[in-house]
Amino acid sequence: MKSILIGSVGSSKVLLEEMIKLNFPIDMVYSLDEKYSEKVSGYEPIHELAEANQIPYRKFRKINDEEHVEEIRNIKPDYIFVIGLSQLVKKEIIDSAKRGTIGFHPTPLPKFRGRAAMVWQVLLGVKETKCSLFFIDEGMDSGDIIGQEEYFIEDTDYAVDVSLKCREAFKKLIKKVLPKLMDDSIKPVKQNEDEATYLLKRAPEDGLIDWKEPVEKIQRLIRAVSKPYPGAYSNYNGKHKVIFWKADYMENKKYIGFPGQIANKTNEYIDVVCVDGLLRVYEYEMVDEVKLIVGNKFKG
Repeated sequence: MKSILIGSVGSSKVLLEEMIKLNFPIDMVYSLDEKYSEKVSGYEPIHELAEANQIPYRKFRKINDEEHVEEIRNIKPDYIFVIGLSQLVKKEIIDSAKRGTIGFHPTPLPKFRGRAAMVWQVLLGVKETKCSLFFIDEGMDSGDIIGQEEYFIEDTDYAVDVSLKCREAFKKLIKKVLPKLMDDSIKPVKQNEDEATYLLKRAPEDGLIDWKEPVEKIQRLIRAVSKPYPGAYSNYNGKHKVIFWKADYMENKKYIGFPGQIANKTNEYIDVVCVDGLLRVYEYEMVDEVKLIVGNKFKG
């Protein structure tokens, strides 16, 4: 059996680690070059792990460049794993795998196909969920499912917590799936198209806080797009960007003010008035060097 791994983030590294442990045959690792990783949240230089284990690797900028396509075709892999890659892989690469090209998605497919899946699940208040391994076809996350593993999202989880939970579920799933691929006992299941839903892409500007929203929804946005994502933000006094990384919400029985107005400031936190409570911000980042003053406003 021959296989290829293409990846760029933590889930790519998890798969490679488990492949090595299980002696799964790996003929080539394609790793996103660190020179082009600036906009990749959670980037991992998986070529370093490949090199440490004497596994052949290539660093790439665009996986669909003809030199990579030709090399992949010449390897004649049984399986290609495309794990943790934001680039769409073209048909020539997908079709190069004799038995199939395998992808990973952090949702219970066919539900929540598409973009920014972990962020959207937090924003939607999803609690019980699953990650999925599936065969990639020409659709969006629409190929036959190879396996799924559940994980749970709590109301206190931030983006990094959800990522770690998903990674642990992915690790369990890999341990079940890889041996079945090796002994050819895998039994893929077709997705039910009637149950499919789609998550649309998000941009950094979608993290702008609307202070007219309920405080619980604002706090959920902060949790969803916290590190390693760009963060939820607001404009202090209308012009200075402030990023909110960690916050909680509570009743407001004390302060009368406008949504977005700073009610209290200590060395540990700031309290911001919301329409139905207080947002208590424990961790924030000032893009400009300005002083936060009680009574001044954040504006969405």
